Amino acid sequence: MNLPIRFNAQNVLKSAVGEHGLDAAELDTKAALDALIGFRARVDSGEVGFPNLPLDQNTAKSVDKFASDLRGDVESVLLLGIGGSALGPSALDMAIRGPHPVQVDQKRCPRLYVMDNIDPGFVSAFLENLNAKRTAVCVIAKSGGTAETLSTFMIVHEWLVKAVGGKKAAQRIVAVTDERKGDLLEIAKAEKYKTFFIPADVGGRFSVLSPVGLLPAALCGLDIKKLLHGAHDANTASWSRTLETNPAMQSALVHHALDTKRGKTIEIVFAYSAYLWGPAFWYRQLWAESLGKRINRKGEVVHTGQTPVPALGVTDQHSQVQLYVEGPNDKMFTFWAVEKPRTDLKIPETKQFLQYDSCAYLAGKKLSSLFHAERMATEAALTEAGRPNCRWMLPRVDEYYIGAFFQLLEFQTAFCGELYGINAFDQPGVELAKKITNGLMGRKGYEDYAQKFGPKKLQVS
Repeated sequence: MNLPIRFNAQNVLKSAVGEHGLDAAELDTKAALDALIGFRARVDSGEVGFPNLPLDQNTAKSVDKFASDLRGDVESVLLLGIGGSALGPSALDMAIRGPHPVQVDQKRCPRLYVMDNIDPGFVSAFLENLNAKRTAVCVIAKSGGTAETLSTFMIVHEWLVKAVGGKKAAQRIVAVTDERKGDLLEIAKAEKYKTFFIPADVGGRFSVLSPVGLLPAALCGLDIKKLLHGAHDANTASWSRTLETNPAMQSALVHHALDTKRGKTIEIVFAYSAYLWGPAFWYRQLWAESLGKRINRKGEVVHTGQTPVPALGVTDQHSQVQLYVEGPNDKMFTFWAVEKPRTDLKIPETKQFLQYDSCAYLAGKKLSSLFHAERMATEAALTEAGRPNCRWMLPRVDEYYIGAFFQLLEFQTAFCGELYGINAFDQPGVELAKKITNGLMGRKGYEDYAQKFGPKKLQVS
């Protein structure tokens, strides 16, 4: 199908940006088809499961029912998680309800608060400012043993029990984890928490349309049926073998070619919507952790991956664009734009200001017109400077289009993994740091890491 979400790569071509651009012939359609077929085989074999999430209507119904039963009793949802367990839910919330602290009231539903850091001051501030008697806690960890999540969970559990008692606290805690293993699963069973599960074939950074993202979204009043509907339609487009109707593959080809053929090792993701600022940080993990790999599937050392850098339009026109236009030409730029704003404002024709030229030409015009003009001007300036740039255009930001856009970006990432010839679904570099942390904190079974990387006896107060 032809999704209304459009991908435009005109400004990555040599005809637009000169020697730093691509020839159309360098966007290899055979490689694209091979990548699609290769990824399809991984999905069909059960190795990768995120494309199946929009088809799971039973989980969506169960999440919706639980959320509707709990919503009326609480004013805040405190989410404990890190990485994909936090970035995905936060991205959905900010996309639909808006950035903090100016969020819209979504049908008088609870606000989402994401505790994704263990800085003691950060954690203390949460507990000092939330009303425990009106808070539900959603703890998310696929492995069931994430140090950051379980440490904050133990602190938050004590805080909640002191306020409402053990029995009521258990009714206010919901866990999202693996169905078969992990300490969080065992804790949830022992304490009788409501539990939702992350499919075994869905990694954390690809889990936003599993209960990881759907549960917090439903608790906060988002329409998760529309999210999944959009993702379902994105699936159809992403499995298309016709490049013209497959925007995820178009984008994957452009990103891969600019990196490998033109040395654009950095991607600037320029979100021209405050509602897409949270999703840009979700995408940063998706792109970096999936494609930043030392070895390929053949075992060869390759060191692949672009470095994703979020930028916010128009704010970062005044903080970063000088570097982007005149600094090292080692970057590609992807604009995320929206055709129809959530609302609009007219710039007043205030009589006493019309005598000033800097005000007169703006008076009477829509604020959205200025916003769009600034984005087009930034694209034009980068193009004029020979900096390759492309654009995703969403008709508007709502549950349907966000579900579709997130799914397209996940397919884009998976296709790029196939083009690079790497495993886009593991994260060995992250795992080493986790093991060292476990050793330094004295966890049994990790003594070798403590001996190699830290003092023999770590004093923790």
